[in-house]
Amino acid sequence: MFKVGDKAVYPAQGVGVIEAIEAKEFAGQKHEFYVLRIVDSDMLIMVPVSNAGNVGLRGLIGRDQIPSLYDVLGDKQADASGGVSWSRRQREYNEKIKSGDLFEVAEVLRELYLIKEGKELSYGEKKVLELARKLLVKEIALAEGAEENLVVERLENCFLN
Repeated sequence: MFKVGDKAVYPAQGVGVIEAIEAKEFAGQKHEFYVLRIVDSDMLIMVPVSNAGNVGLRGLIGRDQIPSLYDVLGDKQADASGGVSWSRRQREYNEKIKSGDLFEVAEVLRELYLIKEGKELSYGEKKVLELARKLLVKEIALAEGAEENLVVERLENCFLN
């Protein structure tokens, strides 16, 4: 699926680069692992090749999907879940972020921006907003070959007015 040098997305951690594919022996059985270095944090993650799909490891979003991502962000008609308790929203947001689906991460960012228009976000909400923004910005920038600050500007423009 991936080869050394490929960029891959690990859910909730972001974009990484496959640095190696290593074989390790456990209980007498050999298993292959992707050695993934996360771009933002320099963290190393070892993902079993046979389990990569189950943990949500995937390639970068295609450039052709990016306009649809901005459509999700700009959807002002979306329900901002303002009436639902924060703990329930927190759980839902974390599930969406852990899914690794960039469109779901975009929904989280959009909802938090919509809530932010009506009230001050809590510390926890701000942390989730920052994580969602970081995941989106990094992946879009790498997929487009664009500067992150330009991607941030485009994201922010989705929420003006």
